[in-house]
Formats: sequence, structure tokens, C-alpha cells
Amino acid sequence: MKKHLVTLALLVTGTWGAGSAPIADASMPGAVQPLAPGQRKASALPTLDWSGRPPEIERVEFASNGNIEVAHALVLVTGEADPDRWLYLVRQSVDGAFGERASLHEVDVSVYRAETYQGFGGPAPVMTASVPKARLHEFARKGLQFERLWVQRAHLALESSPPELAGREQGLKSTEASENLFYHGSEQRWEAALTFDDSPHPLYEPLLLDTLSRSKVHATFFCIGRNARVYPHFISDMTRQGHEVANHTYHHVRLPALGNSAVAREIELANSILEGLTEQKCRLFRPPGGEYSKQTLKVAEELGMTTVFWTDDPCDFDNPGEAVIEDRLVEHLRPGGIVLLHDNVEETIEILPRFVRVADRKGYQLMTAGELASRQNQ
Repeated sequence: MKKHLVTLALLVTGTWGAGSAPIADASMPGAVQPLAPGQRKASALPTLDWSGRPPEIERVEFASNGNIEVAHALVLVTGEADPDRWLYLVRQSVDGAFGERASLHEVDVSVYRAETYQGFGGPAPVMTASVPKARLHEFARKGLQFERLWVQRAHLALESSPPELAGREQGLKSTEASENLFYHGSEQRWEAALTFDDSPHPLYEPLLLDTLSRSKVHATFFCIGRNARVYPHFISDMTRQGHEVANHTYHHVRLPALGNSAVAREIELANSILEGLTEQKCRLFRPPGGEYSKQTLKVAEELGMTTVFWTDDPCDFDNPGEAVIEDRLVEHLRPGGIVLLHDNVEETIEILPRFVRVADRKGYQLMTAGELASRQNQ
């Protein structure tokens, strides 16, 4: 138990003792890390380049929500762990992007090892940063101590079968669905929940949070634990802006094929990360890909989680087009509804203000899933 708790604490902080040898990240069979596009290819994002850019800066893309622009730099490094070198490349990325495009509001950076880089769903980055233009001088001054910079001290191992989780598996006596299931809110109230799966993502997260802020709407973010661990600054942004942070497992693995202890481990590891960052209990859960079994739901219940379903899924992840997403959202909007969207779809960010205005004209109040559930019997 003690060993497991220490491991969870290290996962939350992203640090490891200086004398510890690096250990390879555990892989999770069936884990799928989402990255738009889905079934249909999304439009290519515009890129930035500048004279003297270090070759390790692989790509710098930017996007807009119509009000602010955000850039994301992908950096690929080789050789021994060298946080000072990584920081230099982060600074080059930030300074170069702001210098090339003065209209940028923020620059995010993800530093990966080139030899193991497999895209967003592969091994985790070794350093990330999120630098708003307003805090550029602070970043230049603080460097590695900058609040919105995360560095992985070593690769962390995830224990395969903590004893307390195995014991909890033995304690599961029923495969019947529990009462800890939330399908929809009250059908007598003109209210609906706005939820986003697969959070957080660099580049898109600040655009989405800015859009929600301008629309004066709070939402529930179902966060992947491994994403939250390496982009903790976005989780802090969500909490500070009044949004709800919920559990979407640690690896975004499909759960029905896993044993009870593995399912419990996925949920608990994600909770340890999210609760460590938000200092709030995480009680809401949604299974990745919407795939679950009766036993999956029972494990979640045993862990004190409420599984949140949805009434309105416009399949925005497949990039069907802004008009299609908007039409589907409006068509299926209903009292007590739960809207399922994704945080890294540019089309969703584009249509979201229009959908909020339509919902408002129809008399709906949009809110978090937790708030909708709490008002169900009022």
C-alpha cells in the first residue's frame, strides 16, 4: 500500500529521486490516445518558420477561435536527459513564434525524445510549457521554475497490480448496473450539461477555454490522466475558470477487455493525478470510447464514481463539418440532456459560440454534468 501511494505521488508531481534509474513507461494494451482527425481528415493547420530555427524544432502550428491565436511547437530531442538544453529549445520556440507572429496570444511547447516519439499517443513528452504573451518576461526570468512549465525527471513505472486493487476486485459480488449511473438530468427543466472528452490537449485547450469564458458557460472536462500529468497547467486553468474536472481513465484504454483490477487501476491512477492538481475530489467518470460492460460500471461504483453517459453526440471527432456538428447539436438538444464533444476539434471550437446562443434563445441553461445531476430532483 505504501509503495503504491508513493508511486501515485510521484505520478502527480512528475518527479523522481535523483538517484533512481530511469524506468520505461508501462504500455497498456488497447490504449488509444485520440488525436484529430478521426474518420475524415481535418484541414491542415498553418505553420510558422523563421531564420535560425534550431533543427530540433520539428513543427510549429497555430490556430484561432476567432478571438485569440495560439501556437504549438513540437520539439524532438536526442541524447542524455538535459533539462537545460530542453529549456533552451522551449525558449527558442516561444521567442521564435512570438517574433514571427505578433498576433499570438500564447505559445505551447511539447518536447519529446526523437527516438521514441510516436505522436500524441506515444510515450509522454519530457517537457511541456504554456507561455501566454502577457507572461513572456516572467518565463524568461524564471526558466525551469516557471509555473506553466513541466519537466519529467525520469520515466515512471506504473505498478501492474497493486494489492489493494486486487483485493477490491475480489470484493465485487455483482455484475448488475448500479445506481451510480447518470444518463440525463430532469426532463422538466430547461437545462443541459456541456461535456468535453479526451482533455487536455496543447494548442486547442486554451482556445476552447477562452471560447467558454467569452460565452459565460461552464463545462465538464473528462480528462485522460496521462495527458493531465504532462499538461498540468491546463488542468489548473480549468479549475480556476470554474469548470469541472472528471475522470476518463489514465491511458484512455478500452475497458471491457480488462480485468477488474486493471480497470480500477486506470480509474484510480487518473484520480490521483486529477485530485492532486485540483485539490478536489473527482467523482465523475466516463469510459473511453463509450465502451463499457456491467462489470466496468460496477468497478467504477466500488470506487465511488458516478458514470456519466450522454444524450447528444454529434460525432465531432470525425470532422463532419461545422454545419453538420451544429445541426446535430441543435436537433438533439433536450431538457436534461448531456452534450458530448471533444476538446481538440477545431470545428467544434468554431461552432460552439453559435450553439450556446441558440441554446440561450431556446431558453436552455448550459452547465456542468455535476451541477445538472445535483439539480435533478429539485
